[in-house]
Amino acid sequence: MNNAESLAWFKSSYSGSEGGQCVEVAVSGTSAVYVRDSKAAVGPTLRVSREAWAGFVGLAASK
Repeated sequence: MNNAESLAWFKSSYSGSEGGQCVEVAVSGTSAVYVRDSKAAVGPTLRVSREAWAGFVGLAASK
C-alpha cells in the first residue's frame, strides 16, 4: 500500500481558492486511485481501482 503523504494530490479545476468542500485525488501507478477530503489531508483516504474511478467519473459527468 502507498503512503498517502508521498502521492501527488490534486483538486478539480472547479474548486475555488476559498476552501470549502473539496476532494483531492491521487493516482498510484497503474492500479489505484486515492480520494481524500482536502480539509483533512492527514485523515482517511479511499482507495479504488482505476476502472471503478473511471466508472464513477463517467456517471458523474453524465448528470
